[in-house]
Amino acid sequence: MKLMLPLAAILTGITAAALPAAAPAQGYPTKPIRMIVPFAPAGVADLVARAIGHKLTDAWGQQVVVDNRGGAGGNIGMEVAARSAPDGYTLALGNLGTLGINPSLYRRVAYDSVKDFAPITLVAGTPLLIVVHPSVPAKSVKELIALAKARPGQLNFGSAGTGGPTHLAAEILKTMAGIDIVHVPYRGNIASLNALAMGEVQIMITNLLTPLPFIKAGRLRALAVTSTRRQPAMPDIPTVAETALPEYNVSGWYGVLAPAGTPKPIVTRLNTEIVKIMQIPEVRAQFVEQGIEIFTSTPEAFAAHIRSEREKWGEVVRKSGARAD
Repeated sequence: MKLMLPLAAILTGITAAALPAAAPAQGYPTKPIRMIVPFAPAGVADLVARAIGHKLTDAWGQQVVVDNRGGAGGNIGMEVAARSAPDGYTLALGNLGTLGINPSLYRRVAYDSVKDFAPITLVAGTPLLIVVHPSVPAKSVKELIALAKARPGQLNFGSAGTGGPTHLAAEILKTMAGIDIVHVPYRGNIASLNALAMGEVQIMITNLLTPLPFIKAGRLRALAVTSTRRQPAMPDIPTVAETALPEYNVSGWYGVLAPAGTPKPIVTRLNTEIVKIMQIPEVRAQFVEQGIEIFTSTPEAFAAHIRSEREKWGEVVRKSGARAD
């Protein structure tokens, strides 16, 4: 015999079944939250994390503590985050390097950028800038490509280190333009820029703001930004896409994640609050001033972005032969 339950009993059962999923978000957060930044203080990642953490603290009345865990290209901090309790009280600020490039660049990465995290939202993008030494006669990327084709293997480009975005962005340029320029890695962005200013190398792809003093002093020339649109911080500088290579689009990016298994209601609450924070005029103005774009997304879109970027940059790493260990 088939038993028929009263409607009230059915609804009670449905409500009870839904409670475990909703319960973790009720009252969250009830204690301080740690946000792991897998890099040293004072960089872009640190600035982004502290801006978000400050506003989350204001909104929720619970302190968000930024925990800088630098080393191994960000791998150390991301491993700590991945192994933390999935309760919403440990977050991480991942980026293109830690989530998209490092899985292919390093022989051993002790976390899986897809499986070990619950993506919350993208928050920021960092377009790059192609700069050259004044001795280079090219005044545009189109002219630079023509020069490189006329002098194969004779032009050098500096980078902040093998396998990083400033290196691989140039490798993509080489492939798309069909040019032969020689990579010279340095220990960090400042060392590479100094070498460029002294003429040790002729070309570099770097962040937007660090080379500005060199550009204003006439020691470097800016040719183009690597994003698909011009940047408010330097609106007179064209994009690579509009001057030479329509399909060229290379930008760094940052996003907030939690350990895999963090309850979905907590992920949703974090997403809603952080997306709201990124629309605050004060926050937007602070980021634009630093040459940082604001991006936000759903958790699902961020997860798809990580998968896509890991595949894209994995191919770039393999073609370049770059290795970090």
